[in-house]
Amino acid sequence: MTLWLGPQPLVLASQSSARKTVLANAGIPFDAIPADIDERGIAEASGLSAPGEIAALLATQKAAFVSNHHPGRLVLGADQTLALGARGFNKPADRAAAAKQLRELAGRRHELHSAIAVVRNGITLFADVSIARMTMRPLTEAEIDAYLDVVGDKATTSVGAYQVEGLGVHLFDGIHGDHFTILGLPLLPLLGFLRSQNLLAV
Repeated sequence: MTLWLGPQPLVLASQSSARKTVLANAGIPFDAIPADIDERGIAEASGLSAPGEIAALLATQKAAFVSNHHPGRLVLGADQTLALGARGFNKPADRAAAAKQLRELAGRRHELHSAIAVVRNGITLFADVSIARMTMRPLTEAEIDAYLDVVGDKATTSVGAYQVEGLGVHLFDGIHGDHFTILGLPLLPLLGFLRSQNLLAV
C-alpha cells in the first residue's frame, strides 16, 4: 500500500542525502538524478543578489536540466542559500574555509533560503521559497577545531559548514523555521502541490 498515485516515481534532481531522506520518510517514491550544471556560474551570470531569488533560480535550473533528459517525468529541483545580512555563503572548499565560515557565523543570526521547483517537459509547474532563521552560539577556536575534527569532510558538503540534523545542532542557540526548510526541502508546500495534481491519496 502506498500514498503515491503517480504513474512513475518523482525524479529528484539531487543527490543530497537529507533531501532523499525527507522524501523517503514521506513515502514518496523517487529516482535521484543529479543535475550537472554550473551553479556558481549560473548565479553569477544572473545578476541576482537576493538569496531567495538565487535559490529559486538554481532549483528551477536543476529541475529543468534533468527534465530535458527525462521527458514526461515530474522533476523536483531544490537549492538552499545562506545569508548573513547582505552577504551570501557558498559551500566551504576545505577545512580552513569551513573554520572561517564558522567564525563569521558564530554568535550571530543567519538565514537559510530553501527553494523547490517542479518541472515537467521543461515547464515549471510549481515553485516555492521558504526561510529559516538560525542563531549560532558564540564559539571558541577550540570548539570550532573540536567540531571540525569530529565531522571531517562533512563540513564541506553544506553552506555554513554544518548539518543541523546531525552534529551541527551543537552549534546553535536558537532555530526558527520549518524543519524541512532547514534540511533544504520545504516539504509541506511540495505535498500541497502534489495533492493538487491528484498524485497523493492523502
